Amino acid sequence: MLKKIFKLIAYWFYLTLPIHLPANYRPLGHFFRSIRSLNAMFFLDYHGGNLNIEKDAKFSPYIRVGRKSMLGENCRIYKGVEIGENVLMGPDVKIYTKNHIISNRDIPINQQGESFNKVIIEDDVWIGANVIILPGVKIGKGAVIGAGSIVTKSVDEYKIVCGNPAVIKSTR
Repeated sequence: MLKKIFKLIAYWFYLTLPIHLPANYRPLGHFFRSIRSLNAMFFLDYHGGNLNIEKDAKFSPYIRVGRKSMLGENCRIYKGVEIGENVLMGPDVKIYTKNHIISNRDIPINQQGESFNKVIIEDDVWIGANVIILPGVKIGKGAVIGAGSIVTKSVDEYKIVCGNPAVIKSTR
C-alpha cells in the first residue's frame, strides 16, 4: 500500500513540475530530460532506463517503456501500452487502449461501457509526428509509421506504413 501511495505522489509531482520543464532542444535541455526520466522511474510500471521524455508528454503510470526509448513532445499514452527498446516517437502521438462499446442500439452509447485492448510496440520502431494508434494494435520490430497516420490494424516487422488508415508502402 505504501508503495502505491509513493507511486501516486511521484506521478503527481511529474504532472506539476517536470512535465513543464523546457524541451530537449533548448539550452540545458538534456538536464531537464534527465529530471523527467529520473522522476518517471518512480511511477512507471516498467522503466528500462535512459529514457528521453519530452516536454508535455502525458502518459499513464501503468505503461511499460523499454531502454533508450523516446516519448515525444505532447504525446498522450494511455494505460496498457508496452513500448519496446530504442523506440522513437515524434510529437503529438496518441496511443489509445480504450474504445466505446456501440453494439446494442437499444441502449445509449454513453451507457454501454468501454472495451480495453492493450497496444504493443516492439523494439526499434519509429513513430512519426501526429500518429494515432488505436486499441489492440501491435507494431512489429523495426517498423516505421509515417507522420499523420492512423494505425487501425497491426503492423508486421520492418514494414513502412502511412496514411489514413495506415497501409503498407514499403519494407525496410
